[in-house]
Amino acid sequence: MAFFVKKKQTKDNQIIIVSGLPRSGTSMLMKMLEAGGLEILTDEIRKADTDNPKGYYEFERVKKLETDKGWLPQAKGKVVKIISMLLKHLPSNYTYKIVFSNRNIQEILASQKQMLIRRKEPIDKVSDEVLADIYEKHLGQLAKWLSNQPGFEVLNVNYNNILMSPEKYSKKINRFIGGHANIENMAGVIDKTLYRQRKK
Repeated sequence: MAFFVKKKQTKDNQIIIVSGLPRSGTSMLMKMLEAGGLEILTDEIRKADTDNPKGYYEFERVKKLETDKGWLPQAKGKVVKIISMLLKHLPSNYTYKIVFSNRNIQEILASQKQMLIRRKEPIDKVSDEVLADIYEKHLGQLAKWLSNQPGFEVLNVNYNNILMSPEKYSKKINRFIGGHANIENMAGVIDKTLYRQRKK
């Protein structure tokens, strides 16, 4: 499912965004787009680790998007990762193509829990049931908000489906972002061995 706005996109002021819930496959999408030949915005402050052995592809200033938008000119014509909770802070003076990663909520929760365990942080602050409900409501509200934003165009993709059919979804993503990426290279970065939290 994708939301398409009527307002014409202007490439000079366009930013490509990879978004989704934490642990939903956004780093994998960033790696795909980088392999496809797109320029990404990352500062490499957060290094690869056991949870993300291929790297996080983050840009630290994104975390302060609500109060710090001064970095956005650097993102024009590039790809930047922004978690779903921060999308509402994007200013309207740019146009955005958002590749939004969806994933089974239970897999997301399991992945987040494993990350907390490795960091020796508490895992029982909020129950999985409560978190799942919060995430589902957030995604519903966000989808509604995005569909009403001029200048925002969204392609929803599914992490699990990309792993099963990387070439198919590489083509789909490539069409959405303009059709200039190397599809073979995009599909070639998919590593199914990193699919470690599987749920039916």
